[in-house]
Amino acid sequence: MNLAPVLFLFGGTAMRKQITLAFVTMAIILALPVMAVFSLGRSAVTFLASTPNAEAAATQGFYMGEPVEGNTYAWGNCTYWSFAMRLWAGSPIPTSWGNANTWDDRAESDGYVVNKTPAAGAILQSDVGQYGHVAYVTSVDRRTGKWTISEMNFPNFNVVTTRTFSEESAAYYKFIHSKKGTDPWTPAPILSSSKLTGNSSSRL
Repeated sequence: MNLAPVLFLFGGTAMRKQITLAFVTMAIILALPVMAVFSLGRSAVTFLASTPNAEAAATQGFYMGEPVEGNTYAWGNCTYWSFAMRLWAGSPIPTSWGNANTWDDRAESDGYVVNKTPAAGAILQSDVGQYGHVAYVTSVDRRTGKWTISEMNFPNFNVVTTRTFSEESAAYYKFIHSKKGTDPWTPAPILSSSKLTGNSSSRL
């Protein structure tokens, strides 16, 4: 026999309050994961709703790695990912560049080379959209001139994807390299599967 209803009906006021508090606490605890998912925003909720489980979500690019130490950019956004990729590749950048649309100007102010030439390890920067967009250049094909980026929040929040562009399309973007006057930098390989997550697509 379940004694909770009996105790609730016949127990004292103090006991009824404790039982009510226990049920309310349990309801809040059970609701927290749901609230956390919905706090990610409509885009992320829609993405997660279309995947059967967490493994499938990660395979499709939903980033589930640990928080990146020292990364103060907004989690799940393009700036968060670009900072992380440069950190993992061995050439960290400042955390003071703001939204993506200010990265080129602030990078130049901080002494970084900013030009129209893609290179592995460089950060693509664009002013398009309300806040702009940044991404990490993973490779450049010397034969064809095509270049590939790894990016977050394009188009879905906290989802990592890759795109490949033609050589000519570089003219529409800026690329943030290393600081002026520093030794040539070769990006360290980023091998962890929790970091190199995402889908591939082509853009000519």
